[in-house]
Formats: sequence, C-alpha cells, structure tokens
Amino acid sequence: MHELLDLFRSLTKNLDAFTIEHGNATYAILMAIVFVETGFVVMPFLPGDSLLFAAGAVASRGYLSAPLLAVGLIAAAVLGDTVNYQIGKAIGPRVMKSENSRWLSKKHLVKTHKFFEKYGPKTIVLARFVPIVRTFAPFVAGAGAMNYRTFIVYNLVGAVAWVTLMLGSGYALGQVPFVKERFELIVVGIVVLSVLPMAVEWWRARNAKPEASSPSL
Repeated sequence: MHELLDLFRSLTKNLDAFTIEHGNATYAILMAIVFVETGFVVMPFLPGDSLLFAAGAVASRGYLSAPLLAVGLIAAAVLGDTVNYQIGKAIGPRVMKSENSRWLSKKHLVKTHKFFEKYGPKTIVLARFVPIVRTFAPFVAGAGAMNYRTFIVYNLVGAVAWVTLMLGSGYALGQVPFVKERFELIVVGIVVLSVLPMAVEWWRARNAKPEASSPSL
C-alpha cells in the first residue's frame, strides 16, 4: 500500500513527464484514479485536489486537452460517487451499526455522518473539497442519509464544481512563472488547505469534549 501511495504522489509531481511518456492513455489513467478515489470507500488516500490541479497545469502547457479532461474527470467523479452510494446502500447499514470494521474506519464514518447532520444534502457538494470525507460521504448517503434522486442532483453539482475549480485553477496558474518554479510546493499547499477544514473540526470537537462530557447534577 505504501508503494502504491508513493506512485500516486510521484504521478502528481511529475505529471508532465508521465503524460509525454504515456500520451492519450493519461486521460484514462487520471479518470481511473478519480473514479477509484470517489468510488471505493477503502481508497481515501488517493490524490484528488492536487491531481486535478496538476492535470490543469499540464493542460495549460499543451500536453493535454482541458475540455476533454474536464468532461472525462467529471464523468469519473459522478460515476465514482454513484458506485460508492450503491455500495453504501448494500452494506452501509450493517457497517454503521458495527463497532469494528476490518476495511473501513469507524471514526471516519462517524465524522462524515456528523457532516450530514450539520450540512444535510449539501454535504455531497462540500465533501468534494475535503479529503477522506469526499470518499466516505457517498457511502454514508447510500447507507440511509439521503434518497437516490436527491443524491444524484448534488452528485452532479459537486462533481462539476470540484473538477471545474481545481482543474481550472491549475490551467489558469500553470504557466505563471511563480507557480512553475514552485510547483511541488504549491501542490503540497493545496493538500494542506484541503485538509484544513477537517483539522478545524477536529480541534473544535476536541475542545468541546470536556464540557460535553461533564456530569450533570
């Protein structure tokens, strides 16, 4: 698993060279990564935001077609969430009731369920921009947090917003000298910013625990 994670990190950092070497197959590979990250709840570690930004930057340099990338990645994101929803519908209720799961993090499932309690159906859109929650949200939705028709609407909106913003940002900034010279640092910054909401939520929950757990008289 560690070797696989290193491979995907390397792909994000060296996407230019990877695209030159693999040509049009790069489209299918990028779509597969987005599909797997959003479609299989056991794969939350795959790159999402940083990969889309890198793909947009590569497209700005003429190695890939931005419109083709956008359509393909939106389709992959929508299909991934849809598959994840169906998996959640099939096994979600049983997993959510179980205290321990061999493949899924109960902590992440509970955290995602709290997202639904706070934001409702908008969670499917907002989760696109939050690593880990992005992978668990459609699973929890399928487990009973949302009916299918509502889910599909928010799934489409979220996929379009996520891909357009991240891919478009990479395309717009990919040729800027400051970004080109510090590309790896920019990618790391995107990862940090994307996990920041989770860190803030964790910090708030941590500080609220003593007060919430104090005995009543």
